[in-house]
Amino acid sequence: MSNTVTVTGNLTSDPEIKYFDSGTAKASFSIADNRTWTDNGEKKEQVSFYDVDAWRFLAEDVARVLTKGVRVTITGRLEQQSWTDKTTGDKRSKVVIIADSIGLGLMSIESFERRQGKGDSELVGASAAKAAPRKAAPSQEEPF
Repeated sequence: MSNTVTVTGNLTSDPEIKYFDSGTAKASFSIADNRTWTDNGEKKEQVSFYDVDAWRFLAEDVARVLTKGVRVTITGRLEQQSWTDKTTGDKRSKVVIIADSIGLGLMSIESFERRQGKGDSELVGASAAKAAPRKAAPSQEEPF
């Protein structure tokens, strides 16, 4: 039995990455999903927040590429996590999305630029003003 979920939202902060003694990487972050509608002429908004964990190579990619505000679509599974609060001794729990794949929203891609580093090109966050200008759409005579 599988519990697959897909959620789209914006990162609420930069991802935090940590490495375990085994060398396994885990990146944790949260996203916010805003929903707006009009009710009797009044604009209403609801924001939902989701905690996300990414593991191994995906975690390293997340920590290297994603930053606060970037729009992503995450596909993964829901996992119930439980623990005991160290200060109160109360039992706590939450549901976290364990990411299987993460895609950038098209609007976010415009805010990245290529930078040369160690002989390879890598994506790094940049303002849209610094991003390379987009080429005009090709004319009928130009090949794609």
